[in-house]
Amino acid sequence: MIKNSQKGFAMPVIIAIVAVVLVLGGVAYYANQSRIQEDKMAQEKAMMEKEAMEQKEKDAMMKKEDGEMMKKDEGAMMDKGETMMKYSGAVLAGKSAPLLDFMKADYDAAIKTDKLVVLYFYANWCPICKAEFPVMQKAFNELTTDNVIGFRVNYNDDQTDNDEKNLAKQFGVAYQHTKVFVKNGQRILKSPEGWDDKRYDMEISKALSQ
Repeated sequence: MIKNSQKGFAMPVIIAIVAVVLVLGGVAYYANQSRIQEDKMAQEKAMMEKEAMEQKEKDAMMKKEDGEMMKKDEGAMMDKGETMMKYSGAVLAGKSAPLLDFMKADYDAAIKTDKLVVLYFYANWCPICKAEFPVMQKAFNELTTDNVIGFRVNYNDDQTDNDEKNLAKQFGVAYQHTKVFVKNGQRILKSPEGWDDKRYDMEISKALSQ
């Protein structure tokens, strides 16, 4: 009876001890798993922060490069815009040296510079003008200097405005197809004769050397 009693008492104790061991083991296991999970989350957070920082640096670099590119493009557009907006008259010929349809604003700006200003007084009813003007265009297309600017000035035709009439009076132009050279605000040549391309080259070169 005593043995059975002791056995009956020992079994609950053993069960209790096993239960405690299991509970403690479970607590330790879950605590360890929790620590592992926390470490993993900390590592992931650190990695995410590192990636975010690297992405931020990349974005900053790309933004800087984009800004520099935009600035460069804007500068190029401004340069292009200045070239396009510099003259209000149509460009009729010339790359380095433009030949323009006369506009007073363009002419006033041109004579304030040290460029050679070439005026061609043109009438749309004049056969000599129609034959010679393409020669002048060819001469301007072949110029490599930027120290020359030309103007086709309407003269006694249905497109002549008051500014062009006043300009003809200023230089004493009495005939269509007259050429007038102006340099530093002074007239240095007036010629009513017809010119070929060689004459244009010669007269422009001579005027530039003065």
